[in-house]
Amino acid sequence: MNLEELRRLLDPETKGLIEKHIEENPATFALKYHKTVDMPVRAVAEQIACRRKAAKKLPELSRRNLLYTSLSLEQASGERTAAYKSGLEGMAGKKMLDMTGGLGIDAVFFSSRFEEVVYVERDEVLAKIAAHNFREIGVDNITVVRGDSSSVLEAFPDDTFDWIYLDPARREKGTRSVALEEARPNVVALHNLLLQKAKKFCVKASPALEISVLSERLPLLSEVIVLSVERECREILLICERERNAPAGVVKAACLRAGTETVVSSGEGEVPRKIITGDIGKYFYEPDPAIIKARLTEVLAMQQDLRFINSRVDYLTSERKIVSFPGRVFRVRTSMLYRPKTFRRFLKDSGITEAGIQRRDFPLSPDEIRRMYRLKESDRLFIFFSKDFKGRLLCLFCERET
Repeated sequence: MNLEELRRLLDPETKGLIEKHIEENPATFALKYHKTVDMPVRAVAEQIACRRKAAKKLPELSRRNLLYTSLSLEQASGERTAAYKSGLEGMAGKKMLDMTGGLGIDAVFFSSRFEEVVYVERDEVLAKIAAHNFREIGVDNITVVRGDSSSVLEAFPDDTFDWIYLDPARREKGTRSVALEEARPNVVALHNLLLQKAKKFCVKASPALEISVLSERLPLLSEVIVLSVERECREILLICERERNAPAGVVKAACLRAGTETVVSSGEGEVPRKIITGDIGKYFYEPDPAIIKARLTEVLAMQQDLRFINSRVDYLTSERKIVSFPGRVFRVRTSMLYRPKTFRRFLKDSGITEAGIQRRDFPLSPDEIRRMYRLKESDRLFIFFSKDFKGRLLCLFCERET
């Protein structure tokens, strides 16, 4: 989107045009009106497409007359993750700096916790879109600053902010990066400067980031939070504090599901150990991806008295059902050592023609298994393929518990 298209989108007549065609397919709309010279066809089609996506990602905010760009909406935090971040312990004060403003969703949620939020965005069009959206939402304590975030940061006196928030751009020249040093701004290089300007800063990092060596890159890292929504890892939060109260590198997994929040933490106290069993119990458990990513399955297993089926995978089992388990729970119907002929006969004798296929530490991929045994998909019945405590190939036929 360019400045002229934005100007046209802010016109009441164009707003009405978007509302009139909101149910149309964006591509069909663009094809139908592509020769209409007095209409910003491409920009209107983009708004139609974005509003549909925003209805899922931003269910409450999207009810307002907001504007978007496709890329900014893709990169923006969803409402649930933005709300979680704004509710972090100690996330409040007089002044916050959002160095990577983008669409401004995080800034909107932070604005309820701080007297003032300074939003910084180098893209002129996006900064104007965010300013428009803030007015539409009715937020009046966000100051919009257009410019390079690192330069803006340097210009502020030390201790200006209580918190600084960064969501570094991870896409350069069409490719997506994961490493902190490759993102812009480079939070590793800015680490000391950030903690001169604020006592704390929070980085939204890629869910694919390797967390085991982060303390080497961020010396004053106090907390790592792996955040998932409805069993999908969305982001990793890195919190650095000039005067940290918690031990360095505390790791947490925050699992948000259907109005509930479960947090598993490395914390202090007894060091968990992996207890492996040779007996598959009546119930089988697959932890939330955030827990697996944070390497906290052993902590969870210790807390809920669960056993691992082998030393290499995050599959757990027990005789009793854990109702509040943060992840998926299955009732085990059958467990057996995997041999192709025996397994094929089992499927035939049991009349099994469909099942969800899951595997960890198993030589065949789900697609290969599905083709070999002509299994259709199912969201109720599942077959898990792995190895047992002796390293033998294992399969478990399970029914998902709701």
